[in-house]
Amino acid sequence: YNPSCLFPQSYFSHLPHTLSPVIIKIPKRVFEKSFQQDVRHNLRYILQKTFFKQALRTTGGFIKMEKKNLIVGQSGGPTAVINSSLYGVVSEGIKQEEIGHVYGMVNGIEGFLKGTILDFEEALPGEKLEYLTYTPGAYLGSCRYKLPESLEDPVYPELFRKFEEMNIGWFFYIGGNDSMDTVSKLSRYAAMIGSNIRIIGEPKTIDNDLVHTDHTPGFGSAARYVASTVREITLDANVYEKKSVTIVEIMGRHAGWLTAASALARKYTGDNPLLIYLPETAFDTEEFLKKTEACFEKNCNVVVCVSEGIHDNKGTFICEYDNSVGTDTFGHKMLAGCGKYLENLVRRRLGVKARSIELNVSQRCSASMLSDTDRQEAITAGIFGVQAALKGETGKMVSFIRQETSKGVYQMRCGLEDVNEICNEEKTVPLSWISQDGSDVTEDFIHYARPLIQGNVELPMGEDGLPVCVYRK
Repeated sequence: YNPSCLFPQSYFSHLPHTLSPVIIKIPKRVFEKSFQQDVRHNLRYILQKTFFKQALRTTGGFIKMEKKNLIVGQSGGPTAVINSSLYGVVSEGIKQEEIGHVYGMVNGIEGFLKGTILDFEEALPGEKLEYLTYTPGAYLGSCRYKLPESLEDPVYPELFRKFEEMNIGWFFYIGGNDSMDTVSKLSRYAAMIGSNIRIIGEPKTIDNDLVHTDHTPGFGSAARYVASTVREITLDANVYEKKSVTIVEIMGRHAGWLTAASALARKYTGDNPLLIYLPETAFDTEEFLKKTEACFEKNCNVVVCVSEGIHDNKGTFICEYDNSVGTDTFGHKMLAGCGKYLENLVRRRLGVKARSIELNVSQRCSASMLSDTDRQEAITAGIFGVQAALKGETGKMVSFIRQETSKGVYQMRCGLEDVNEICNEEKTVPLSWISQDGSDVTEDFIHYARPLIQGNVELPMGEDGLPVCVYRK
């Protein structure tokens, strides 16, 4: 057996060239056990152990090993705390003795293929690293690059050749549903070729639609931003006594978690928003008009919150009533415009003042309403992922498990889930948390969401009076 098949060439730079091929006798019971568990992993371990014994004898007990390195990337839409997850991974990676360098992929897996990487100890030395936890957006940059479905595609050996050149032992990818698809494909390819690179997914999405986790980092801060903004919009709308309808369009293609968070804006029963529509149920424009008109009996100023992905009973998006929509690289329809359509519909049919407000990217990137619960949980997820990978875990996504004390106080602990059961699946708001007529959410949702928006973060301020963030130069 030639040991060079197991290690990068750099492993041999300090060894004499007299190492001979190794002939190993493997007991039948060990061989059978290897097949029962993981053939490559077990045989690889036996062969590596034997090689090192021979290497130690040859060098008189002195063998200088190059430490494996960790690399991390970000993918998909940014959030207010995606950099907090990054901080968790990087800070824990730097702290661990067995990890050499901690590298970052600039613009995700797509940038890595182009050779754009950075070393965190050079890019954010010392205390600068902590400023990631106050910085929205994605510090490393992002991408929406979809890896091929076939693991026989030449991109996979190219990626792993680059991993070997950089002596990568641990790979982390922070992202949502499509990013977990990348983690799944890379971990399956690694298993197929017998690579011992540990591949871990770190969850991220304001949509809160990843399965097998109570919630995702990013949702709590986005939900807090939505609730706060809707409360401010309500106060503004109540200035005049003339009838008006304000329609707030909120992100959410197939899952209405973020739009549901607008219910947190209410200060009392019967407060605005009086109507909330999610994509989990069919939207009927005629019923919507009837309900809106009935709301004037409670308040002459009606605030309505709608998900961008609301659709009729045939599955047609309401935004498609007025215009055609494009698709992104993953084949998802790029939705926007249902608020404007409903604004014109209300003005035309009900004859009242109407306006629409699209919260757009502010709901995902604003640090002004950062939830400290969300921030701390994102950091914890990053730390937990590194510790799990060092224990040998791979092909997993870090998950959140909700717990409550005997007094009903919210707590969270991290777990691990098989990423193959997560990618390309979506978690929607339970129908039992939506009112029977589909125009509101229940107290069950309020109980679920309120703990996630708690805690204020005091942002570091610069001399210009604005928050201090870190930027990639």
